[in-house]
Amino acid sequence: MANYKRDRINEGIKREVSDILSTVKDPRIPPMPSVVAADVTGDLEEARIYISFFSEYDEKEVKQGLKAASGYVRKKLAERLNLRAVPKIIFILDHSIENGAKINNILKGLNIDKDAD
Repeated sequence: MANYKRDRINEGIKREVSDILSTVKDPRIPPMPSVVAADVTGDLEEARIYISFFSEYDEKEVKQGLKAASGYVRKKLAERLNLRAVPKIIFILDHSIENGAKINNILKGLNIDKDAD
């Protein structure tokens, strides 16, 4: 499959999953999920959805909630996207936002120490 087609499918799935997750009412899934990326395999069998949250969460509970919601998300994707076959959804928790916040705090600490000198 051409790379541009796969990129277009990745972006479409990312956008739609982000919208669909805001309607999921599972208490195990924290509010305001952020879909960082979507990566569809070349044969369109699987879609890995990298997701992050801004609030504190129990990783085990969130994984269970996302796994339970994957069927609902796949059904809604089938309704919204014009694809022959909707890929199986695999959610992967992405910690890049948390890591970025930690780095930002470290850098702020360095700037405070530098100003104190």
